[in-house]
Amino acid sequence: MNTAMLKARWAGLRPREQAMVAAATAVVAVALVWLVALGPALSTLRSAEAQRRAVDTQLQHMRSLQAQAQALQSQPKLSYDEALRLLEQSVQQRLGTTARLVVVGERVNITLAGTAPDALAQWLTQARVNARALPSEARLHRNPGGLWEGTLVLTLPPR
Repeated sequence: MNTAMLKARWAGLRPREQAMVAAATAVVAVALVWLVALGPALSTLRSAEAQRRAVDTQLQHMRSLQAQAQALQSQPKLSYDEALRLLEQSVQQRLGTTARLVVVGERVNITLAGTAPDALAQWLTQARVNARALPSEARLHRNPGGLWEGTLVLTLPPR
């Protein structure tokens, strides 16, 4: 329809019909403005504080990881022998008789038999920080008592 036809049609309506069409047009216009402009903006505004808190938490976590990485990078280099000594010492202290250590070159195979989860977690942290040993393989499972069994393969610093 062109504009002339619309004007003629509008002029042919009674004043009451014109008022109803104008009201309906206004309602549709208000609904479109709400759906396109105001609704999404208000929704974003409502969720902004929660998103900011989540991003702040994530930023703090990333900063703590950065500090840990910088601390690890600033540590002096370890020789292979020193790293192996520290690793063997940590196995004896943290895992005791629940672990057996076998050294094959720069790789260390550790067999776990009934190791407590807390002891394993603490030992892994200590092995990473003190001996600079990196886990390269893990085949672990929990036994019915909730203890860890299986093997871990760690890589020591090169000779």
